[in-house]
Amino acid sequence: MMAALFSVSFGLLLASLLFSSTTSAAPTRNATPFEGLLPNGNFEQSPKSSNLKKTVIVGKYSLPRWEINGLVEYISGGPQPGGMYFAVAHGVHAVRLGNEALISQTIPVKKGALYALTFSASRTCAQDEVLRVSVGLQTGDLPLQTLYSSNGGDTYGWGFVADSDVVKVTFHNTGVQEDPTCGPLIDAVAIKQLQEQLPTRANLVRNGGFEEGPHRLFNSSHGILIPPKQLDTTSPLPGWIVESLKAVKFIGSKHFKVPYGLAAIELVAGRESAIAQVLRTATGKSYSLTFVVGDAQNGCHGSMMVEAFAGNATVKVPFESKSLGGFKTASLKFTASSARTRLTFFSSFYHTRIHDYGSLCGPVLDQVKVSPLP
Repeated sequence: MMAALFSVSFGLLLASLLFSSTTSAAPTRNATPFEGLLPNGNFEQSPKSSNLKKTVIVGKYSLPRWEINGLVEYISGGPQPGGMYFAVAHGVHAVRLGNEALISQTIPVKKGALYALTFSASRTCAQDEVLRVSVGLQTGDLPLQTLYSSNGGDTYGWGFVADSDVVKVTFHNTGVQEDPTCGPLIDAVAIKQLQEQLPTRANLVRNGGFEEGPHRLFNSSHGILIPPKQLDTTSPLPGWIVESLKAVKFIGSKHFKVPYGLAAIELVAGRESAIAQVLRTATGKSYSLTFVVGDAQNGCHGSMMVEAFAGNATVKVPFESKSLGGFKTASLKFTASSARTRLTFFSSFYHTRIHDYGSLCGPVLDQVKVSPLP
């Protein structure tokens, strides 16, 4: 009798353990989509010491909640052997991807919905580094040559449309460098489902206040870089296109001065940092464009200039920043020459923070509105 009970109990325990290990490796198709940090998305849950060879992680499933391939290092922020220093802006730990190395995690999503990944990524060696981001069938290469901040706080937003109710998120170092350990540092991986933004009769601009955008990390004061459309065909900033060589920055009111609402855009790379939207217009009809220009109260100062284009009309808006969070409203009247009119904004000049010349910054753009004139 005791043997039979032991056999049943052992069987139930074994089944429970098998079910637990299966569900932790990959979510089922009935799992509820979540938002915020991915499980162990900040990498603070460390591998077992027996699965670490110095900093190198040994074993495909040794990094909790992640699958790894190739040379992946578990990094603690601060001074490193050999005199290097790795800044980990979102906690204590991160991972570094060596030559051809990758990490991935399978997560539940809502099929057909638009999502934005948020993640911190920065190069660690004085050479070109490229991070390949893949979600399901969508992929793109993110060059990391440009450092937008000097303290390891470069955080990106990456948009995708879920092609299934379960997708695999993958970060892959495609480079082959002389030093096989050289590669990008990855940290703070989060996700957010984005809501569709529609124009109204009063405002033809979708998401004109930039309120809908990537997940803003709780402890991040760096903002989120939105890469050019050539690198991410699905914008993580609904309604808008980054059609330039460099990124623009999505900033929140918790850590930056925002003219209206909870979010705005900072044009951080001069003429190389342009944002645009294509509007539906009536040929020959006149419209009014208004928008707000200011500073983020983040140490960015000096003579700023935002240039705005609406079809064939243009306006240059000067703004003298004292880094006190001031702003002004600008306007432009234009006549649509076709059924589609492109709005474009960029900063005329390059700026860096007054106490940190290694961090790019620029004027803030907010409250973009286009309405038909009577």
